[in-house]
Amino acid sequence: MLVSTLAAAQNPDSLEVYSRDSIRYTNLKARMSKSKFSRAVYRLLFRDVYNQGQVTEVKEIETNPFTPFEGMVIRKIYIRQLDILGESVYDTTRVGNRLERFLSKNLHTNTREGIIRRSFLLFSEGDDIQAQVLKDNERLLRENRTIVDARIIVIPRKDVTWMADVVVLVQDAWSLNFSGSFNNFSKFRLGIEDINVRGTTHSQRTGIRWDSRDTLQKFQFRTIYTVPYIGKTFITGQASFIYERDIKEQSIRFFRRFLTNETRYAGAVEAAHRKTIQYKRFLDSTEVQVPLFPTDYKYYDIWLGRAFKFPFPESRLAQNSRLVVALRHNKFVFSERPQVSPELNKIYWNRSATLASLGFSNRNYKRDVLIYGFGRTEDVPVGNLFAMTVGRENTEFGARGYGGLQYATGHYLPHNLGYMYTLINVGSYFKEGKAQQGTLAGQVNYISNLIPFGYSFFRQFLTFRYTHGVNRDPLDYLNISGEQGIRGINSEQLIGTKRLTIGTETVFFSDKSLLGFRIAYFVFADIGLVNGVPSLWDSPVYQGYGLGLRLRNENLTFNTLQLRIGYYPNIPGNRSVWRFGADGNVPLRLRDFDISAPAIVPLQ
Repeated sequence: MLVSTLAAAQNPDSLEVYSRDSIRYTNLKARMSKSKFSRAVYRLLFRDVYNQGQVTEVKEIETNPFTPFEGMVIRKIYIRQLDILGESVYDTTRVGNRLERFLSKNLHTNTREGIIRRSFLLFSEGDDIQAQVLKDNERLLRENRTIVDARIIVIPRKDVTWMADVVVLVQDAWSLNFSGSFNNFSKFRLGIEDINVRGTTHSQRTGIRWDSRDTLQKFQFRTIYTVPYIGKTFITGQASFIYERDIKEQSIRFFRRFLTNETRYAGAVEAAHRKTIQYKRFLDSTEVQVPLFPTDYKYYDIWLGRAFKFPFPESRLAQNSRLVVALRHNKFVFSERPQVSPELNKIYWNRSATLASLGFSNRNYKRDVLIYGFGRTEDVPVGNLFAMTVGRENTEFGARGYGGLQYATGHYLPHNLGYMYTLINVGSYFKEGKAQQGTLAGQVNYISNLIPFGYSFFRQFLTFRYTHGVNRDPLDYLNISGEQGIRGINSEQLIGTKRLTIGTETVFFSDKSLLGFRIAYFVFADIGLVNGVPSLWDSPVYQGYGLGLRLRNENLTFNTLQLRIGYYPNIPGNRSVWRFGADGNVPLRLRDFDISAPAIVPLQ
C-alpha cells in the first residue's frame, strides 16, 4: 500500500487506484520475461538493491507524466516514506523480508514528514497542478543526499473531476556512516557522519586523526554542519571548523542555486579564515623536492543573480530557457604567503574583485540509470549554456580588468548513440592591453547507451580535456595526476601550463551482488601530455592502464568501494610500474546548465 490505512479509509477511490497500480507493476514483471533483452532488464533491475523498474519507464524522457493533470486542484498531499531496505518506488507490491523491515524500522529514523512538506515541496494543497513543477520537484528530491529515490503520483478524484490527490513516495538513504583506520594507539583515524540528524535532513560530519610521529601536528579535527533547506526558502546553510595538518579553516556559507527554470533569484554569502600548507615545486625548476608554502588569508564572497523568462515566447526554446544577470563581489587579504611582486605569484595578491555576467540557459532533464549510479534514478541534464563575464579587480599592485566566455551543451545523440557533453571556457585578466593569468579550456565527455551483455549491461565512457594557461606564474600550474588526467597516481612532476588528456573507461554492471552491494567491473586507459618542457608536443605521452571493480549499495551513503590495479610504464618518480589501490570513490554527477556566480575561469 502507498498510504496509511487511515488515509485509505478517508479516500477509498485512491486506495482502488493504488491497488491497480500494484497490479500493473506485477503484470509488467510477467511481460518482461518474454524476450532476451527484457529478461536481462528484469534480472538486472528487479533484484536486490537495483531500482525495481523498467528501463523504458526510467528513460521516458520526452513525455512529462504530469501533463494530463495540468490545471487540476490538489486536494490532499500524502507523504509515503518507504523502508530504506526491501521496498522500492518502482514496485509498490514489493515488501522487504523480516530482517530488512527490522533494520529499517529500528536502526534508522525516517525524514520527518513535516520537514518534507515545509522544505522540500514546491507545491501545496489547494494549488493548481503545474506539470513542470511536479517533474522538477521529483528531481530535487532525488538530488538530496538523504533520499535514495523519489516518485510523485497524481491520483484524480472520481467524485470531483477537477481535483486530484498527490502521493509523494520517498525512500531515505541510510543516514549514519562510520569510517576510520587503526595502525596502533600512536596512529589512528576515526570519522562519523550523520546525513539526516534525527530525521531533520541536517547533516553533520566529524573526524579526528592522531599521529604521534607527525612533527607538524599530531592531533587533527574537523566538523562540518549543513542545513540543506532553511524553511521554505530553499537556502542552504553550512558551517565548517577544520583544524588539520594542511588546512585550518573557520567558515560559514549560505547559498541558493537556480533550482529550476522557475527560480527567479539565486545567490550566496560566504566568509572564511583559512590557513593552508601547499606542497608545490616551481614550474621552471628542475628540483624534484617539493617545498612547503604556508598561506594564511581571510576572504568574503557575495553574489546575487536574477533570471528572466526568454523574451520570445513563440520560440520552441522558450519554455526551458532563461536569461540570467548576476553580480559578484569578493575580497582576499593574506597575512602569510609566498613572495609576491607586480609580476610574481598573482594568485597570492591581496585583492578585491567585482564581476558581472549575462547568460542564457536552456535546460531540461532526462531519466536514466547505470551511469555513475548503481541503479538509482539519475537525472541527466540536457540543454545549453552561454555566459559572458566582465569585471574589475583592485590589487595591491594596481587595478586590472577581466573578461571571460563560457559555452556548454549536452544532449542525447540521435539513433541511440549515447550522450555527449561539451564545455568551452575562455577568460583572462588584462592590464595595459596585455593578458595576465588567462585560461583556455575545453572538455568533451561521451557516454554510450546501455549495451546488453548476457543478463547484464555495460557502458563506454570517453573524456577529452585540453587546457592552455596564458602568462601563468611559476607556482600557478596544472597537474595531470589523478582525476585531472592519469588516474591512480599522484606526481608533482607531471606539471605545466598546457595539458591534453584522453581517458576511456568501460564499465560492466554485473547482475550479481555481494551482501547487498552491487558489483561493477571496469577497465581504463589514460594518456596525457603536459608541458614540463617548452612545448606541449615535446612532452612524453604519459600513460596509465588498469582494471578493477566497484562495490556499492545505493541505499547506503558510503562512498563506492573501489579496488584497482594499474600499469604506469613511464610516470617519473614511480618506484614500480604497477600500482594497487583501494579507496572510496565518490559517485560523480553530470554538470548542469544552470548559471551560477560570475567566475574567473580556473586553471585546473
